[in-house]
Amino acid sequence: MGQKTPQAWIERWKCVVFFVASGIFCSEAAAQIKYSISEEIEEGSVVGNIATDLGIDKIALKDRDYRIVGSSTEPLFHLNQDDGMLYVAKKVDREEICERSNACIINLKTVLENPLEIHYVAIEVLDINDHSPSFPEKEKRLEIFESALPGARFQLQPARDPDGSQFSVKQYKLSHNDHFRLEVKDRGEDRKMPFLVLHKQLDRESMKEHKLLLTATDGGRPARSGTTEIVIEVLDVNDNSPVFTQDAYSAILNENADIGTLVIQVNATDLDEGSNSEVVYLFGKEVDAILQKLFSIDSKTGEIKVIGEIDYEENESYEIDVQASDKGGVPLSSDKTVIIKIVDQNDNVPKIEVTSFSKSVPEDCKTGTTVALISVNDLDSGPNGKVSISIREDVPFVISPSLQDNMYAIVTRSLLDREKKSFYEITVLAKDSGVPPLVSEKIITVTVSDVNDNRPHFSVSPYTFYVAENNDLATPLFSIKASDPDENDNARISYNIARDGSDGNGGLFFSINSETGDIVALKSFDFETLKTFQFQVVATDSGTPSLSSNVTVNVFILDQNDNAPVILYPVSSNGSAEGVEEIPRNVNAGHLVTKVRAYDADIGYNGWLLFSLQEVTDHSLFGLDRYTGQIRTLRSFTETDEAEHKLVILVKDNGNVSLSATATVIVKLVEPKEAFAASDVKSAARDDEDNNVTLYLMITLGSVSVLFLVSIIVLIAMQCSKSTDYTSKYLQETNYDGTLCHSIQYRSGDKRYMLVGPRMSIGSTIVPGSHANTLVLPDRGGACMEHSVQIEINGAC
Repeated sequence: MGQKTPQAWIERWKCVVFFVASGIFCSEAAAQIKYSISEEIEEGSVVGNIATDLGIDKIALKDRDYRIVGSSTEPLFHLNQDDGMLYVAKKVDREEICERSNACIINLKTVLENPLEIHYVAIEVLDINDHSPSFPEKEKRLEIFESALPGARFQLQPARDPDGSQFSVKQYKLSHNDHFRLEVKDRGEDRKMPFLVLHKQLDRESMKEHKLLLTATDGGRPARSGTTEIVIEVLDVNDNSPVFTQDAYSAILNENADIGTLVIQVNATDLDEGSNSEVVYLFGKEVDAILQKLFSIDSKTGEIKVIGEIDYEENESYEIDVQASDKGGVPLSSDKTVIIKIVDQNDNVPKIEVTSFSKSVPEDCKTGTTVALISVNDLDSGPNGKVSISIREDVPFVISPSLQDNMYAIVTRSLLDREKKSFYEITVLAKDSGVPPLVSEKIITVTVSDVNDNRPHFSVSPYTFYVAENNDLATPLFSIKASDPDENDNARISYNIARDGSDGNGGLFFSINSETGDIVALKSFDFETLKTFQFQVVATDSGTPSLSSNVTVNVFILDQNDNAPVILYPVSSNGSAEGVEEIPRNVNAGHLVTKVRAYDADIGYNGWLLFSLQEVTDHSLFGLDRYTGQIRTLRSFTETDEAEHKLVILVKDNGNVSLSATATVIVKLVEPKEAFAASDVKSAARDDEDNNVTLYLMITLGSVSVLFLVSIIVLIAMQCSKSTDYTSKYLQETNYDGTLCHSIQYRSGDKRYMLVGPRMSIGSTIVPGSHANTLVLPDRGGACMEHSVQIEINGAC
């Protein structure tokens, strides 16, 4: 089981930093807790409950994706998201993790999402005495001349114990003997170097070989120990050892020095002569193999040179034992330690690590929202390891430092708008303070997610459409379109017609396709009954909550030639268009026999009536005015002229496909006296008949006039509401003395339109595509609300 310290300590910190100038608000929370465990603890052992110790709600651990981050190797610990317990994932070997370190602390970073929180967990691995001291060799052989004087020192290979300082080698013990004693030199960092000291001169003749047992004991309780046997062979006679010219050797070497760089040169002399004075240099036998891969020594000159890669981050200094030995039959040697100090170079680029990252940020997020957490590390030291961090682009994001060293948060510094920019590539630059400085960069991609903050927009407002009467119910008459700069559902628009009655009942006549905006009519329109109306179309997006906007649709019905002329006079008692006229024989040429009256409910060319004689008994007697319908005599009657004449009058409109009606007039010639008597009777009857027809005609004309007046007033109001000079003006037709006429003139935009009756004004022109009943007039600059109506029926009103 893992063991906690008597009181697990927790540091909690929260910072609120206000940047008044830029309006940035940052909030970040973190905590740190420390546990202690023993090495070699079993897999699955509990280290501690992080959720409980940090006061985190256990229920939200999985929802907030509580996890350990930043571990690139196989993790030593496992975090259970269900209960917040931290377990040992694999066997923890302190000597493997923290070789030769006094304190072994494993730092873990844990992260909670939504909102982002980072917590630090420090786990101290406590050393146990699980290793015994061991010597490189089970048997160490020394050759010592018998001439060696008491006090001569011989360096022995020290024992190694991979455990921590308290369990490292603490003492050496030499087995009892008469000639040697043990001396231990403390090299620091828990390194003790044993030396064999001769305290009684050897006598080869008495004993050629001595065997000693060297025991190394560590500081554990109970203590562990290791032994090596020292075999000393007593040699004869080379009595002068080489002597180094300096008491101490030290050198300074730059990191990443080139191969072959001279570090230092050692020098030793020997007072002997011949081969006994020739000195050979070599590394001491206790020099690590790693050092021998970094440095070499010239056996003749004593020059120490670089042969490997020197890295300050791996080791700041080196201690190398150098041995100088002569070439005597029994060589003598002496040792010296060379200290090499490494000078740091700016050779490590700052490393940027993204600890936590939000791939998308809503466009309505507040200023100061955290987008990502990053950490920056530089393995160099001093100024070379001091890193500054910045963002290259001009983006609405800023880097905010945290209380934890080398930890930063990327937060928003202003409001976002997806419709202006939906995607950002943030280049984070990390630059150290070395000379020259080294720079690294990390690109972080941030997507701005859409929020429904735009209403549908109509490109035209209001809409104005012209629809011919008798329209087809199956074909869309027109289409309404709106756009929304949002995306996906927030931009998916549906259309409907407002039926709240605020703009009349115009919306009841139409149906709209909710997806396309195409509008079809629910009824076939009749210009003579309905001329103009308006309704509202509402466009609504599919966002949550949805947004909508509306637009006014003005519809004008265009007249078609769908009404045939109606004969008002003559009309017989049975309803047919027949009449009898009696005139005296003695009338002169040009005498008005009668006048055919007709009416067409259409307007413009469709309502412009023309009269012609379709059938007549004598073309020389009677003439017909094609515009007024008046029948007059062309000459005086003679005795040979027949007493009765039949005239068939054709009345037709001026539509593209003209419609017509016929009237029959029987003209009887009578003697003057009979004519006067009949004239009195007919005059009385005709007065009664004319009075009735006049009354009906006035009612009809009054109804049509009121309907036209209301339509024009509505049109003027709608056009003037657009702040544009729209003019509606009825034009009088003073030159027309025939059938019932309608003349309407109005303006839309930069064009003026005229709907005319039987006779047009001088200077009018037909607009192409106007169904032959709409005219464009030159602009006379009339006032917006000026209008007039004139309806004339000659002979009938």
